[in-house]
Amino acid sequence: MKPSSFQTALLTSLTMIAFASNSLLNRLALGQNTIDAASYTTIRLISGAVMLFVIAALQRKSGQPILRRSWISAAFLFLYAITFSFAYLSLTTGTGALILFGSVQVTMIVAALRGGERPHFLEWIGLFLALGGLVYLVYPGLAAPSPFGSILMMTAGIAWGFYSIRGRGSLNPLADTAGNFIYAIPMVLSIRLLTLNNIHLSTNGIWLATLSGAVASGVGYVIWYTALRGLTTTRAAIVQLSVPVIAAWSGVVILSEAVSRRLFLAGALILGGIALAVLSRVKKA
Repeated sequence: MKPSSFQTALLTSLTMIAFASNSLLNRLALGQNTIDAASYTTIRLISGAVMLFVIAALQRKSGQPILRRSWISAAFLFLYAITFSFAYLSLTTGTGALILFGSVQVTMIVAALRGGERPHFLEWIGLFLALGGLVYLVYPGLAAPSPFGSILMMTAGIAWGFYSIRGRGSLNPLADTAGNFIYAIPMVLSIRLLTLNNIHLSTNGIWLATLSGAVASGVGYVIWYTALRGLTTTRAAIVQLSVPVIAAWSGVVILSEAVSRRLFLAGALILGGIALAVLSRVKKA
């Protein structure tokens, strides 16, 4: 059943917090060199799969499957997760965020246009305001990006865009997400086997990867799949621009990063653009 407008707004807000948490956890783990990228991704996907399988088994209703298989969605999930982790080995946080979310927006909006969606004028204005705010937010931290790292992060954004698009048609978000995580495990293990000489683990790194997989990714993606049923592809693309703002404020609170006027202004542009795009569609309806 399609969620109501209020439910969609609530679920979408919770999802954006989960996505921002993933960025923060990744920054804490890889930025402080507590774990290598392949191990982080492997633990993230396995812990997410375990959590989702347990939840799916507990909530299973008679006649419903615990898992729904989709190798294509699992491949998009794996491709996003592995390229995301490795890209941050050679990109700054600001550069990576700009490339990732820019790629997501382009992928989802192009797909929406090809699928027949026609965003309203105010939705376009809202999108450009939000993108402008995002560029303004990350610009001071931009460095000359590594070509290989840039390609990896663009790949992550495109993969996440297609994963989200496929999620809009989900009738059983929990079973679908659990299946995606479980079927992505053999893919990430193959990468782990190819990089056995570069294993670096610590207790903190393992815990951060597990928290990212079990909570921010596993539970977060189920909520996202549910929210997507109440969002157009265009709107689903636009709302994800709020993630860098949430992640930035999380850095202020958790990592004691400085609060700047730039952060206030960029946040106002991004959130204002999102509000304009979403409310314009509501008024038209």
